[in-house]
Amino acid sequence: MTQATGEMPARLKEIIEDFQLSEGREKLELLLQYAEQMPALPDWLRQDRSQMEFVPECMTPVYVHAELEAGRMSFYFDVPDESHCAWLRRSDGEGLSGATPEQVLSISGDFYQQMGLDRVLSHQRLNGIIAILAHMKRLAVVALEK
Repeated sequence: MTQATGEMPARLKEIIEDFQLSEGREKLELLLQYAEQMPALPDWLRQDRSQMEFVPECMTPVYVHAELEAGRMSFYFDVPDESHCAWLRRSDGEGLSGATPEQVLSISGDFYQQMGLDRVLSHQRLNGIIAILAHMKRLAVVALEK
């Protein structure tokens, strides 16, 4: 469950703390664990991927779709199995799924530094993370405007 509107979601805080406690190669292994646990797209999106938006700045093809229901965001990603963005959204509410749009918008653009990812990922991969978050924030703004 996320915290009050505008605060970083509790689970994202926990994920950041997990990365802070890991060192070097452990951070990469943690990223891979999240990638392995990323759920498949729901049937309705798998059958009509035109509802998903492409994130062009990523090294691997990343597509995202967002919905707002009862004041909470749900994010769906179509990414290769090895993608580094898996920890942002998991079916059990980890990362940013279940966050309010305001919570999504409050995430610092350099949060990956808190996780230490800038020490283990290439500049290109970090640009992808930044781009995915920026895209998620744009989708949160669109949700608020509806």
